[in-house]
Amino acid sequence: MAEPGSDFAHCEALVREGDPDRFWSTLFAPADKRPHLHALYAFNFEIARVREAVREALMGEIRLQWWRDALQGEMRGDVRANPVAAALDDTIVKFRLPHQSLVDLIDARIFDLYEDPMPSLNDLEGYCGETSSSLIQLSSIILAGGSDTGTADASGHAGVAYGITGLLRAFPWHARQGRVYVPADILARHGVVRDDVVAGRGGPGLAAALADLRAVARRHLEQARTLRATIPAAAEPAFRPLALVEPYLRAMERRDYDPFQTPVELPQWRRIWALWRGPF
Repeated sequence: MAEPGSDFAHCEALVREGDPDRFWSTLFAPADKRPHLHALYAFNFEIARVREAVREALMGEIRLQWWRDALQGEMRGDVRANPVAAALDDTIVKFRLPHQSLVDLIDARIFDLYEDPMPSLNDLEGYCGETSSSLIQLSSIILAGGSDTGTADASGHAGVAYGITGLLRAFPWHARQGRVYVPADILARHGVVRDDVVAGRGGPGLAAALADLRAVARRHLEQARTLRATIPAAAEPAFRPLALVEPYLRAMERRDYDPFQTPVELPQWRRIWALWRGPF
């Protein structure tokens, strides 16, 4: 069995490579909290990449069920042999993290396994709430030493803003896989259907739909900012990734932006600078 330290080191390496924006945000957290944030973010990374790790949706559902069982205390020996699960288990116990939030995060990721269109903006906000917003709220609890930080509303808006921005960045990658996260009601408003997106057909309608979604992300960003006073100083590092929302959205508004090309990126120095300046 791996030593606890090596479990957390594994999580740190996984997050550094697979989720660098959140990794860099942890550098602004107290050193004793960072390993536990890495454990949480590594868990999220593992869940988020299940779709890419399997060929069939059923196999993906089996993997997600393994994580549900792990969270519910089943397959104990098997869980401790998995470094991410072991580190997460230690983190859950130490900070009394709510199991249901983690289970809801897993359940939300079932959507990723299939090629069903996102039905509505309300559904998309719910998806981001169960995934991105939950991570911010759980991170806040870790940073507060296991206490309720009273940041549920701020986490909700911040997570939706960050989650939608991430999905917009990944638009070309998802489109090639037949996955469309732009809500069907927004697409319909501009005369676009899922098949247009999957076939790589752009045009003014798609550009307008994506602009609408960027506006939604910005509305949630502004709502999070109005709730800044509700965020205790200890929990602030959980909100650091929000500093990247506006720079990413602006990058999608350049004249040469093509939503079907390479996902939007920013130079590493710009991302670190934005995180250093802070989300608000």
